[in-house]
Parts: sequence; C-alpha cells; structure tokens
Amino acid sequence: MDNLYFVGTEALGTFLVTTPEGHILINSDFESTVPVIRRNVEMLGFEFEDIAIVLGSHAHGDHMEADALVKELTGADVMAMDKDVPLLRALQPGGKPHPIDRVLTDGEQIVLGGTVLTAHLTAGHTPGCTSWGLELEENGVAYDALIVCSFGVNPGYVLVGNDDYPGIADDYRATFAKARELPVDVFLGSHGFFYGLAEKHQRLQARGPDDPNPFVDRDGYLAHVDAQEAAFEAMLAEQR
Repeated sequence: MDNLYFVGTEALGTFLVTTPEGHILINSDFESTVPVIRRNVEMLGFEFEDIAIVLGSHAHGDHMEADALVKELTGADVMAMDKDVPLLRALQPGGKPHPIDRVLTDGEQIVLGGTVLTAHLTAGHTPGCTSWGLELEENGVAYDALIVCSFGVNPGYVLVGNDDYPGIADDYRATFAKARELPVDVFLGSHGFFYGLAEKHQRLQARGPDDPNPFVDRDGYLAHVDAQEAAFEAMLAEQR
C-alpha cells in the first residue's frame, strides 16, 4: 500500500518505506537475514544501497542485530528509542559496536522525502519498544498504519520483582491503554503472525476490484491488544 513494502521473512517483520530522497528500513533482523532482505528489496526494483535510515521495533537480536551490518553496506543512519539504547549497546554481533546515530523519544517524527513516521513508545516487551505509525493512501483514501513493536510477554519474562526492569508491569499496562487510543486502520507488526500476514496476503492476491484491502483491520488490531493484555494479566497473576 502506497510506499510501504514488506521485505522480511515468514517469521520476521521487516518493512521498506520508499521515498525520492532515499529509503527507510524498519527492522534489520539477524545478520543472517540481511541477504534475504536485500534480495527482497532488489526484487521490488529498489536499490539496497539507497536505504538512508534504519529504524527498529525493539532491542532484541531478531529485530535489530544487523543494524551495524546494514549501516556498513548502505551508510544509513541508525536511529533508536532512548530507553532501548543500553540494550542495543549490548547487541554486538562479531564484536561490532552497535551504531546509534540519533536517539529518539516518544512521539518524535522521522521525515524523509515527504514521508513522516512517528515513533510511539509502547514499552513493556523492552523498555524502549517502539511502534511505528505512518499515513498511507490507497485509491484516494488515507489510512493510519501502525507497525506494532510487540505487546506480548515472552516465556520467562519476570513481571514481579524484576530488578533489571522494575517498572515492567506498569509499562505494559500503560502500553495497552495507549494502544487502544492510537489511530490504527492498517495493522502490521514486527512478526507476521501478530496480524495474520500469510492469510491476509492470500486474500490480497485474490482481491477483486470492489473488495476491501484485508490489511485494513482495526478490529483485528484491537482483538490483538485484548489477547496480549489477557496473557500479560494471567502471567502477572501467576507470578504474584
């Protein structure tokens, strides 16, 4: 839709935002994933070297490990949410320091070639977990898109008495409240299974001229928020 393309893998959500002044890559993933991302970018007819900015969802290796490699290959500026900087500094594949050219804060905007992305802090999964918002247009209709960072709790997360992240439970609750208030028409995420990528892509391929775009799915987004909140509350109650 518009200038937003999926260039990731079956498991990992990587997105390319194209502009006349260079492109924005959201989620570099593992270093081993970069050749796949590069191939996907080039299959769409774009130059990988035209990536000017690298953003990420959160400071886990499956989403931001390869920031240094992509910067090395493209010269792009790497930008990250302030509260994830300490975790990112520890992501050093092969001993390479993690580059951070610009530190972001909640609500900050990235502007390139007429496209505006807004960094929404949705903390909990990591302290600086960032969901990316942007406006897309299709057939003259404007939509608000959100690339969800992650609202989920992983197995082994410590929600009670977490000395490394004392405010984790409060952050999750603030994120669920914030998530419901965000303007979201197009539901995307850092993992395809968050938003039913495979099934929606099949529907998109079979879409008729009068059929709605299956990725326009606010109801699915709100159902996802509800499900992740329920899982969080169950884990919190168990740990208490």
